[in-house]
Amino acid sequence: LSALFLARGFVGDKGKIVMIESESGRGEAHMDTTIGDSRVGGFDVISLRDEFSPKTYDQAITLAEQANADALIIDSASHEWEGVGGVLHMAEQKRQDGAKSMQVWTQAKIDHQRHFIGRLLQTPIPLVILCMRAKVPMEEYIDDKGKKQMRRGDMLVPKQDHDILFECFVHGHFDPEHRFHGTKYTKPELAAVLKSGEVITNATGKALAAWARGEPTATLESVLASIMAALTSDELDAVKPMAALLGKEDKKKA
Repeated sequence: LSALFLARGFVGDKGKIVMIESESGRGEAHMDTTIGDSRVGGFDVISLRDEFSPKTYDQAITLAEQANADALIIDSASHEWEGVGGVLHMAEQKRQDGAKSMQVWTQAKIDHQRHFIGRLLQTPIPLVILCMRAKVPMEEYIDDKGKKQMRRGDMLVPKQDHDILFECFVHGHFDPEHRFHGTKYTKPELAAVLKSGEVITNATGKALAAWARGEPTATLESVLASIMAALTSDELDAVKPMAALLGKEDKKKA
């Protein structure tokens, strides 16, 4: 729903949203949803049900392009990695067929890069939103007695190839109250558009569209405030002197 609000704000009332949907119809359930000042409106759906290979996603992206989509939502990109026919399934099939070592992964990784990642990076669709399931990985630590132990980590990671986050212009996760928490902003000023700790609305999409058109989005002080709001207390203590210095430099330029 957050993806749909963001997309609708970005494309406007008459813009076309296309959703590649692999969640058994859950995406369609939000058609024409309105909450407060935010609305979804109508959108087109490309349903994936039985097979989730990279080539299947490639074909679906092509259909979205042919439909002249102004925004594309993929829900969920996790199926391309761990669903039936997805990358992990392809590698396991190779292993069962007798492939050894890197041969298990070669074709699966080639298809993933060519038919999924490559297509996403090359599509002319102005806005692409990837929705991914997440997990909390286990991490190793040393206890008070010097022994190695395992515990749940602090970071949520997507159920996808870990390299996919490097391809995203912005990424983050959602908490149980549907608030967005940004974990990467390629351009710092985007922290004032997709704000950590806030629910995404149509207004967020409109602000993103304004940024894409080159319109000013925020002062340096407000960008710094948004970034610092997402930091832990230790991280905050470390960057406060730098933030104060940047603020002074900005005022001098003004």
